[in-house]
Amino acid sequence: MNSVERWKREKHPLDVVDDVYEYAEEGLTFDEIEARAGDGEWERLKWAGMYAHGTHRGYFMMRTKVPGGRLTPEQAEVVGEVADEYATAPPEFGGETQNPVWGDAFLDITTRQDVQMHWIRIEDVPDIWSRYDEVGLTTIQGCGDSARNVLGCPAAGLTDHECFDAQPVVDAVSAFFTGNREYANLPRKFKLTITGCREDCAQSQINDLGLVPARKHRSDGWYYGFHARVGGGLSDGPRMASNLDVFVRPEDAVEFCRAVAQTFEELGNRDNRGVCRMRYLVQQMGPEAFEEAIRDRCDVSLETRGENLTTGYTGDHVGVHDQKQDGLQYVGFNVVAGRMGGAEFAEAARAAKRYGTDNSTVRLATDQNFLVTHVPEERVPDLLAEPFAADYQPNPGPFSRGAVGCTGSEFCNYGIIETKQRVRRWARGLDEHVDTPEDVDVVRMHMSGCSASCAQPQIADIGFRGETVKLDDDGSSTNDEGDTIVEGMDVGLGGSLGTDNAFVDWVETAVPADAVIPALEALLATYSEERTDGERFYEWCRRADNERLRDVMRSVDADVSGGVPADD
Repeated sequence: MNSVERWKREKHPLDVVDDVYEYAEEGLTFDEIEARAGDGEWERLKWAGMYAHGTHRGYFMMRTKVPGGRLTPEQAEVVGEVADEYATAPPEFGGETQNPVWGDAFLDITTRQDVQMHWIRIEDVPDIWSRYDEVGLTTIQGCGDSARNVLGCPAAGLTDHECFDAQPVVDAVSAFFTGNREYANLPRKFKLTITGCREDCAQSQINDLGLVPARKHRSDGWYYGFHARVGGGLSDGPRMASNLDVFVRPEDAVEFCRAVAQTFEELGNRDNRGVCRMRYLVQQMGPEAFEEAIRDRCDVSLETRGENLTTGYTGDHVGVHDQKQDGLQYVGFNVVAGRMGGAEFAEAARAAKRYGTDNSTVRLATDQNFLVTHVPEERVPDLLAEPFAADYQPNPGPFSRGAVGCTGSEFCNYGIIETKQRVRRWARGLDEHVDTPEDVDVVRMHMSGCSASCAQPQIADIGFRGETVKLDDDGSSTNDEGDTIVEGMDVGLGGSLGTDNAFVDWVETAVPADAVIPALEALLATYSEERTDGERFYEWCRRADNERLRDVMRSVDADVSGGVPADD
């Protein structure tokens, strides 16, 4: 039994929620918490939505779950206010100047439609939870080996792209798993996505379980429901999800998801944390046997597949868009790398109330952007003129529009390189200096600070995976061996989801960070010269031979291929 499984057996992970109140009331330090509960408590605290900061002992990252990414303006305002009040760095870590770009009191929108905050003290958590309870928010099971935030289409109920609004199903499934002790101790994290949208912006292909729209003909007509995909995921051993031969009625979706979780719970690997994810179980058993195991555990009869209604993939909702409700529009704001001030997010929520109808919402998207919905067309200019919107306008350049970045080494225990500032700087610099074809509105550039894939680099046009890179001695050695160790990354090209889905090829590895932009500029210039009509960057990368792509990258006056991973 690995150590995490041992810790979960010693105490049920959800019991840590009561412990948090005790630790806060007594004002315990991290050392005192560890002395009382053991080092396994840091793992169990994830079920409360809390990660201990690796390099800032005494502080937590806190993750707020937002099922389907949908917030009422009141909820969004509370989230922003909590970040502004509690996500503040102490003076010894820089205080208001802790980050040269964002300063202090910021929040991060994640690729799973969550909100993350940093510098949270345990003594403040009960107050945060109390404010969340008042508006129906939670951090419970935002992390840990259980069902995570359920993804959905951020434009659900707004567009003609959907077959039906699946948000009620998202909410029901989320409510079933949140706080449910029976399914809160799985072999690893369990990621779900549920959508009624034809364009699969909820990314069913890379989740453990994805429900996508379908319809089935019976004697009395057509019925809408879901097809199921299982076993998708990224990180090490990425895998696209497999289709099951089932048709799930919306009213049966909770029971179906429960049966999948039970299958994973009973049959999943609990020994090796490296291969405990559900995709490895699906791969090992095969989709047909996995489906049979689900049917054995499901308390409703599952029909066979009907007609698939998914037609493609839409990666973002940036811009001003008409809703299917007459006279209303939604605005997708571009948040480069997903980070913004808590006060700004609260102002966005107040603007949603000010300019939107009574049905207005603030919605988080998987590309780390957010939407304000149900705005009468004549009020959109006023919304865009609000001070909070100055840095998040809905008409960005293609690189800013497609930029995604994980937490990186600034706060994450696993991060090898800094990501947030770099993504913002690179995206805006490329927008300014690189001429892309007029019909190219987005180039997806995703940067993960390690191999864990939180920024989803494998599905990007351009994916980065953080490395420390060892160079030959250049006179500025950073260790006794005479090596120069610098931040760098593996560069992957040609990823996408949708009907032509594929993961990136890692074309060049261990590239020093200061050599990446020259190499990208050369690639993009060659792409602009060689592309066929309408050809996207990822399509051109696939058409070009990898050796050709490497030759273009290495043609620049930069040490693109001069490093090796520092741990080699």
